Amino acid sequence: MVVPKGTFLVKSISFTGPCKSNMKLLIYGTFIAPNDYRFLGSNEFWIMFYRVDGISIFGGTIDAKGSSLWFCKSRGNNCPSGARLISFQSCNNVLLRGLKSFNSQRVHISINRCWNMFLQKMKIVAPSRSPNTDGIHIESSTDHRISIGPGSMKLRVDKISCGPGHGICPGRNAREYGVQDVNVMNSIFVKTENGVRVKSWPRASDGYAKNILFKNLVMKNVSNPIIIDQEDYCLRQS
Repeated sequence: MVVPKGTFLVKSISFTGPCKSNMKLLIYGTFIAPNDYRFLGSNEFWIMFYRVDGISIFGGTIDAKGSSLWFCKSRGNNCPSGARLISFQSCNNVLLRGLKSFNSQRVHISINRCWNMFLQKMKIVAPSRSPNTDGIHIESSTDHRISIGPGSMKLRVDKISCGPGHGICPGRNAREYGVQDVNVMNSIFVKTENGVRVKSWPRASDGYAKNILFKNLVMKNVSNPIIIDQEDYCLRQS
């Protein structure tokens, strides 16, 4: 499948498998969201890949125009929660390479219950004060190549340039699966609040965070280069 050069207005779309064979999606153009945040804001996602096994996605620029929703939230108005820019749900054997992602309403790339995911040479941009716009969020997944959520295992984060923002965070909430075998290496953090962080609930739980390696990381003007916080969620409990 080929998306030619040009700019394309796109509302919420879903690509649903299973598929008969491996596919390639070549994106030369730019996808933009509607200017009115309400067209996407009440949805969980903007672009969804569900139960797709074997797809390679190359290139493309995607602009979710999230600033109007961020402004709504900053004023304390009754705003929708916002849509994830791209979601992969129950997908296997996926390569995402060369994508440029701008101004997501929420998380840019969301990965849930996936296996064998490779994300390479990507550029993810949002203002440092935009609310809850994690670059990549992974949970209940294995074998990935950057919040890291519950049930994530065998993750490799290599050669990342990060900043400004919150840094890379393996973390977990109460009543969730653990996180293990996470390697973060050969990366640079510039003007971030944190470099690498491990956070958890302070109360008793079956969850865990283990076998986490931070190696060869460069920090420039980072407030907390490495922080381990087992009381991060204390003040957020109802």
